[in-house]
Amino acid sequence: MNLEGITNNNSNKILIHSIIWCFLIIASLLPFYQNFTSINAEFYVQWSSGIIIFYANYFYFVPNLLLQKKYAAYLGIIFAIVTFFSCLKIFYFSPDFHNFPHQKLYDAAGKEFIPEKRFLKKPPFFFKFFPSLFYLFIVTISTIIKTLSEYYTNQQNKLISETRKTTTELNYLRKQTNPHFLFNALNSIYSLAYKKSDLVPDAIVTLSEMMRYMLYETDNKAVSLEKEINYIKNYIDLQKLRLNNIENIFINIHGDTRNKSIEPMLLISFIENAFKYGTDYKGTTYVKIKISIEDNILDFWIENRIENQIKDPNNSGIGLANIKNRLNILYPNAHQLTINQTDNKYCVHLNLKLEPLEN
Repeated sequence: MNLEGITNNNSNKILIHSIIWCFLIIASLLPFYQNFTSINAEFYVQWSSGIIIFYANYFYFVPNLLLQKKYAAYLGIIFAIVTFFSCLKIFYFSPDFHNFPHQKLYDAAGKEFIPEKRFLKKPPFFFKFFPSLFYLFIVTISTIIKTLSEYYTNQQNKLISETRKTTTELNYLRKQTNPHFLFNALNSIYSLAYKKSDLVPDAIVTLSEMMRYMLYETDNKAVSLEKEINYIKNYIDLQKLRLNNIENIFINIHGDTRNKSIEPMLLISFIENAFKYGTDYKGTTYVKIKISIEDNILDFWIENRIENQIKDPNNSGIGLANIKNRLNILYPNAHQLTINQTDNKYCVHLNLKLEPLEN
């Protein structure tokens, strides 16, 4: 929890409330601009009681009664408070309506004067309801502000909670991907070592480059598309080293990969599955990969023959399910995934909207 941020937020609220109250009070003083000495106790009682009602409603009645759906208790208390302060203002601080024509009046210089008879009319009876309208206005504004504030806070908390949940799930999916790749890569090198191949050193160098990428880049939210493409090339080169027949492995990459970003290790699951299920027991593989980048759109095609029909139960659910979950989390409205499978062929097409690379 960021205590400094909370303190700054509270300070901003206090400042905004203070400015608004000052503006309202100053605006109510305009009728007295010719003679501020005519301001009586009624003015101070009205505004001080209004501020008390505002914050009592704001901090206690709305959150503890109204938002808890205790509507009867809330309305009853508000009615009692408005009635009390209205009566206080009417009977103790308002002008005496009956004796109003006999009250002494003074001009700006302090001299007594007798107004014309047309000004000696008794104020209308509904004037007595003005205090109640004032307090009801204060309560209404207080209720609206507090309700909107609570709604906004709840939405923010909900968004933060969902973001944390998404981040946790994404980190879990990433951690699944990296060990899965490592096991496959080590198996490939083991196959070369078992055959006492001279390509083992090259395989280890390629693996070290890939591990460096995984260690230093994949913790970022996004990586350079160039680095991700280079990682894919290294993976394919590593696969080629262990296979007996690589004549049917095709890769075609074209388009501008500069200044574009992508979620790290996003495409590798499709490629892993293609090599896994597209290789027969003799080591013959058919895998065709095409990556096209135009403007900020990436088109990814991968196709493999289904040679290996036996599924590995230890790895089930990691590959395809993983990538689908990550796409739904990271590119909810910016991707289209199509998967087609026949008796002897498996095809994947992913259309992805890329983001610019942040410097």
